[in-house]
Amino acid sequence: MKEAAGEANLTVVAIILIAVVVAVATPLINSLMKNSAKRSCCTDAGGVWKNSSCTKANGSNDYSSTSYNSCVSAAGQS
Repeated sequence: MKEAAGEANLTVVAIILIAVVVAVATPLINSLMKNSAKRSCCTDAGGVWKNSSCTKANGSNDYSSTSYNSCVSAAGQS
């Protein structure tokens, strides 16, 4: 009987550890995905991603802030 109780306790500990890892990893992964989508929208709009914002590249006239903003809005990343 003691062995069964020990196995049950280990199962509970394993489930709790898995829940903690998921709780910590989910916001991190969401943040990385949002940042990646914003970088992609910036590149598609002809910009350069610097200091967590999309800016016009030096010497480039191809950047469109409206294109970037519509891409970010469409991706739900505002």
